[in-house]
Amino acid sequence: MTYKFLQSGLRWLWISVVVIALDHYTKLLAQQYLVAYDPRPVMPFFNLTLAFNKGAAFSFLSYAGGWQTWLFGILAITVSGILMIWLKKISYKQWWVAVALSMIIGGALGNLWDRINYGHVIDFIDLYVSQWHWPIFNIADAGICIGAFMLIADALFSRKSKT
Repeated sequence: MTYKFLQSGLRWLWISVVVIALDHYTKLLAQQYLVAYDPRPVMPFFNLTLAFNKGAAFSFLSYAGGWQTWLFGILAITVSGILMIWLKKISYKQWWVAVALSMIIGGALGNLWDRINYGHVIDFIDLYVSQWHWPIFNIADAGICIGAFMLIADALFSRKSKT
């Protein structure tokens, strides 16, 4: 059993644990040192701004009345389970895909922790250009986006036969 685990993409799940730990730790720091919705400038394009999001990406459904917390929680569990099955089916040598899937799992479970414990997701990274601000996000969101980008890059640029 252990040998099969080490031969599959599940070997890379430690990356999920790192994403979850970094996400949790940085959210604790944000709550401790930042005032909600009061930007703290760090660089000319980067603020730390504590925000709370009851919705999904870009605050989608954040004012839906509460049911969305359950929807996104169930979705996080379902997607994480499917991605873990995918990880189990690939070789550990397919490290690019395995890392991507592990980052997405870590991000999904990091945000799930917030939904279960607080009823919302804690965000604090505020990037902007001039007056245009990207929606405030967190380490879990970054893990999901980087992992998704890696999967897209693999699909577009992989040298494997597509037939």
